[in-house]
Amino acid sequence: MPEFLLFVAPNTCARVPTIALEEIGVPFETELVRTAANQQNSPEFLKINPKGKVPTLVVDGVPLTENVAILSWLNARFPEANLLPETSDAFESAQQIADLSFFSATVHPIVTRVAMPLKFIEDKALSFEIVRPVGIEAMNKIMNMIEARLADGPWWYGDTWSALDGYLYWVWGRITGVGYPGENYPNIRRHFDLNNERPAVQRAMAREATNIEVLKSEGLYRAPR
Repeated sequence: MPEFLLFVAPNTCARVPTIALEEIGVPFETELVRTAANQQNSPEFLKINPKGKVPTLVVDGVPLTENVAILSWLNARFPEANLLPETSDAFESAQQIADLSFFSATVHPIVTRVAMPLKFIEDKALSFEIVRPVGIEAMNKIMNMIEARLADGPWWYGDTWSALDGYLYWVWGRITGVGYPGENYPNIRRHFDLNNERPAVQRAMAREATNIEVLKSEGLYRAPR
């Protein structure tokens, strides 16, 4: 069995592969990256991931980055965990990659505009008055689409949970955690609640809660706002 070490930080999309690994049930360790102390740009971490980002999954000492790649590899390595539905041809497999890429390349950047507007304009007032409202407007279009998709079943692919549901769980929790108005999306709210009932999600969130307490004890925790 390979050894797994996942570099994480609370509230980041590292929550997604944490949930996936918990769903698989394979033993793994997490390593907290203290982003408030800029540890992601330390020489030590940059040797592991020159991009300076989490998540980074280290498998037998070799790093793998980017959620699309991490989730795709985990699905291929542990097919019995059903992180993604079984496909019958290359085109169906490509559609799954498109779904993963949608969350990674389309939804995630908008999450950043909603949840972390200061990344785009350092002026606090302008970032919250300009960047966040534009992000919310763009997010509304995406959430309308996802709300309609979930009308056909509780999960992204209908009746069966997948890693895409872990990704949507992170997105919804991240944006509503900073005040995104979610009252018009009952299907997504149901989806979030159903995820919270999953033991794997509960274990992943417990890991994250432990890391939050560590950061608080060190004076390095920055709560979402």
